[in-house]
Amino acid sequence: MSKEIISKTIGSLKQDESFSDWWKSAEIEIPLMNKEKLAITFMDFEPEHDTTFVEEADQALENFLRLTIDDRNSISEFAYKNCMDFLEAVGYDEDDEPLWEIQNHDKIWNFVQPTEIYISRRHRRDKDIYVQIVCECDWEQEHGLQLVFRQGKQLTRISSQDGHITEADAYDKPDSEDELLSKFI
Repeated sequence: MSKEIISKTIGSLKQDESFSDWWKSAEIEIPLMNKEKLAITFMDFEPEHDTTFVEEADQALENFLRLTIDDRNSISEFAYKNCMDFLEAVGYDEDDEPLWEIQNHDKIWNFVQPTEIYISRRHRRDKDIYVQIVCECDWEQEHGLQLVFRQGKQLTRISSQDGHITEADAYDKPDSEDELLSKFI
């Protein structure tokens, strides 16, 4: 039998039938992603073991839902760099020509398709709440792209989808050596 939790920010989330610690919302408009509608999933959340999660997730979501296209454009350089680093690593393919021809880095978003948003608590160090936008992208069909925002406020990671929400966790290095995370205000 399915359970439900209530977020003051996004409403009802239903417990996933396959993963009991996943809770999924209906699709909502995401201003940062040009008002595309995406479901939001609270991950690794067991209500009986983390009594502050929903409140903290709601605050992170409120921060995140205030982000606009202008905020997205302010991080275009990071998405563009991710694309170019990947293309340079795999070598030239004529199918990628539209990506190579990008002049205005804000145009990189024409090649990114967001699919879902995950909210989770980092299980080490800061134990903070992170908002992760999972995307498909035209340059990395196998691993896609993820954008991660600590407390829903500012970008703290952009990478392929690798199961980690920080560079520090992915490469087992101190948070102070994580370029974006260390700049979190």
